[in-house]
Amino acid sequence: MRRSVCWLFVIGLLSPTPLAHAWGPIVHEAVTGRAIDTLPKPLREYYKAHRLELPSQVLDSEEAPPPEGPERRFALDALGSFPFSDVPRTQAALEQKFGKELDKVGRLPFLLRESYERLVAAMKSGDKTQILQESDVLAGLVTDLYNPLALGRNFDGQLTGQPGLWVRFSERLPLSMERLLKLSPDTAHYLDDPREHVFSIMLASYVWLDNVLYLDWLVARGKSGYSEIYYAAFEERAGERLKELLSSAASSSASFWYTAWTEAGKPALR
Repeated sequence: MRRSVCWLFVIGLLSPTPLAHAWGPIVHEAVTGRAIDTLPKPLREYYKAHRLELPSQVLDSEEAPPPEGPERRFALDALGSFPFSDVPRTQAALEQKFGKELDKVGRLPFLLRESYERLVAAMKSGDKTQILQESDVLAGLVTDLYNPLALGRNFDGQLTGQPGLWVRFSERLPLSMERLLKLSPDTAHYLDDPREHVFSIMLASYVWLDNVLYLDWLVARGKSGYSEIYYAAFEERAGERLKELLSSAASSSASFWYTAWTEAGKPALR
């Protein structure tokens, strides 16, 4: 609770700047922690044994995570129209097609791919510190994919007269329902094509962007500000969907870990 109050104060200082974190620290802690529980043996035992060495799982940490820049977004609707079948899957192809315009879009899927490759290398080398740190980074990036606001140009509601939506949905809503943020992820599984899986996640998340914008507008209508009344109404409207998104983020994070370990040859980790 002390940590939550502290983060509410910090978020209040940062609002409405939408460049702090795709999700708040409460979300990353919950998602990464539950991801461990979905892993098969012996990977689950390894992560459980070193759980508190994962940066997001450090108990009562007083240190705020470093800020995340706009590159941890990917504005799909700046590249085409749903279902974005013409959007290239590689950064090189995207740069060739869109040129400098790509700088405004973000690099989220490619940051994830780079992190995945570093995790595979760490698994092969058996470097425990690097495995745990990169696993945490990768889980954070995967979780970002499940934030609909991170996938559109209107990420802060700035195009529809709803400024500050990024913080309201991504940080304050999870904090307001912290005790009720019980995730139910599926079991981790091997990903046949991790790169394509990244884009399938983004498509599934993007379809909720308009819903988040609409629900924020709906619950704010007629209210003088964003008080506890607003967040109670927002939770009632969007809380279950938020838990579904984050539950999927936990199972996907674990699936990327499991796939990286498998690609590394299933080494015996200590």
